[in-house]
Amino acid sequence: MEARKSFTCSRCGKRFGSKGNLVKHKRTHTEEKPFTCTQWGKEFTRKVQQTEHMRVHTGEKPYACPECVKSFTRKRTLEEHITIHTGEKSHTCLQCGKSFRFISNFKTHMRVHTGEKPYICLQCGKSFRQKNYLDFHMRVHTGVRLYTCLQCGKSFTLNGTLDRHTRAHTGVRPYACFDCEKCFMRRSSLTVHMRIHTEERS
Repeated sequence: MEARKSFTCSRCGKRFGSKGNLVKHKRTHTEEKPFTCTQWGKEFTRKVQQTEHMRVHTGEKPYACPECVKSFTRKRTLEEHITIHTGEKSHTCLQCGKSFRFISNFKTHMRVHTGEKPYICLQCGKSFRQKNYLDFHMRVHTGVRLYTCLQCGKSFTLNGTLDRHTRAHTGVRPYACFDCEKCFMRRSSLTVHMRIHTEERS
């Protein structure tokens, strides 16, 4: 099989079985995008990418699930959807053994092991593993506060911060000490309290 791959990329040395595949590969180096969406002007390196994208405009969904009424614009999306019915988790992390149904979730998980943080804040340079983490972080800079306390009207950038604030009104203390059953509104307060028992035992 390797002997038949007679078309070699001059940039990276990767070999291909046809000239067409070599041409497609070279675009990864040149960043050439010859295929364009006529409505949005978005550009693509491969014809199949353009075809799949155009279905966003036409509404065409040629890939139908045999188990339910759902249909999809891309074959890969259908294949991932079918695993919901089968329960199959075909993407397994070789480092920790955790399995995932969707390739996107698997790729995100792998960043835990690699340390990769591709989503970078352009204002402060802080980087994140997931885009939604960056979105949350950006509220620090923009001042956007989506979560509002219904009792006093105070607003917060994070839902977790609102939850902690709400306990001041409700009096709920979800963090309990196993030694003396004293309860606290914040986990950090429980942690500080636990040192009392640690010192008593030492």
